[in-house]
Amino acid sequence: MVEKTFVMFKPDCMKKKILGKVMQRLDDAGLSLVALKMVRMDDEMLDTHYAHHKDKPFFEGFKSFMKSAPVVMSVWEGENAVAKVRELCGPTDSAKAAKGSVRGDFGKDIQENIIHASDSVETAEKEVKRFFRETELVEWQ
Repeated sequence: MVEKTFVMFKPDCMKKKILGKVMQRLDDAGLSLVALKMVRMDDEMLDTHYAHHKDKPFFEGFKSFMKSAPVVMSVWEGENAVAKVRELCGPTDSAKAAKGSVRGDFGKDIQENIIHASDSVETAEKEVKRFFRETELVEWQ
C-alpha cells in the first residue's frame, strides 16, 4: 500500500552535517520525497508535536536540544512507507540500535538520535497535516 510518512531530521543531524547521507538511505529504500522544508522549532511547535512528553522531567531539556539548530521536515511516499522508514531508523534509543540503521550508525542516545519518523499511518497523517499545507506536497511519480 502506498503511504506518506513524516520525517524530521533533528538538530544533531544538522550539526553533524549528515542530512544528505541520511536522506540518501530513504531514497535508496525506494521512497520518494514529496515535501521538504527547514525550520527552527519554537515552544508552541514543540509543545504541540511532543504533547505526549510535556509533563515528563526531561521535556524542558529536550526542547532546548530541539531549538539548538534548525530541523529539516519532510514527507516521503512509497509502499509501506511508515514501516519502511521506522525500520531504516532503528529503535528510538540509538544505544540499542543496530549498526546499519540510521540511529545505530549516527545517533548518540535516546535524545540525540538523528531522526523523528511517524510511528503509524494515523500519526503520519496528523504530522504531515501539522507541518505541511496540502499545496506543499508535490506528487511527481
